[in-house]
Amino acid sequence: MTKLSVNINKVATLRNARGGNNPNVLRVAQDCERFGAQGITVHPRPDERHIRYQDVRELKPLITTEFNIEGNPIEEYVKLVLEVKPTQVTLVPDGRDQITSNHGWDTIENETFLTQVIGQFHEAGIRTSIFVDANPAMVMNARQCGADRVELYTEPYAAGYAAQRDEAIKPFIEAAMAARECHLGLNAGHDLSLENLRFFHEQIPWTDEVSIGHALICDALYLGLEETIRRYRDCLT
Repeated sequence: MTKLSVNINKVATLRNARGGNNPNVLRVAQDCERFGAQGITVHPRPDERHIRYQDVRELKPLITTEFNIEGNPIEEYVKLVLEVKPTQVTLVPDGRDQITSNHGWDTIENETFLTQVIGQFHEAGIRTSIFVDANPAMVMNARQCGADRVELYTEPYAAGYAAQRDEAIKPFIEAAMAARECHLGLNAGHDLSLENLRFFHEQIPWTDEVSIGHALICDALYLGLEETIRRYRDCLT
């Protein structure tokens, strides 16, 4: 079964736009679980423009499913993860000024660094995933770094889906097969939506988890959060 982890960053963005605590990020996370989400994802950034480090600390005792913390493993991020001890940490190579993630790790060039960071998280008992492009070589070397899973960066698939979905999914099938061959767990995320998620899952049904935030929160403005989560879950069955 492929799990749905809801990324609540955009909820925090809305809250931060006005200050105060509306919408309440903690309550939304709990509601997502109550409505059927099987995990909660957050991606704290150094400038705290959406999820704040304190949000992460306050969410940890409330989450009853899986808690996934994404981010670039800079020093303050590593300290936060080791303090909170989530179910999973996802290493993402985003810069301080990036609007959103736009590429995966070069796991060959960064093997020494990634191996060191993953070792710290493993000592704390935290499952570790590396965010990678749909490149079998990068997937396979993630295993050399000690990763438990990879998360495929799916924006190129989403961008090509409407015009030629069979071509768009091909490199992702190849990367997913490489992950399976080297006994890595498989996650996916970025620009997955109600339009393209079902086909992705049909082609790669052994995906362990999808992490979806922007499209899901946008859909919830029209459909409501409960109905939106139900529809995303339906795409994964």
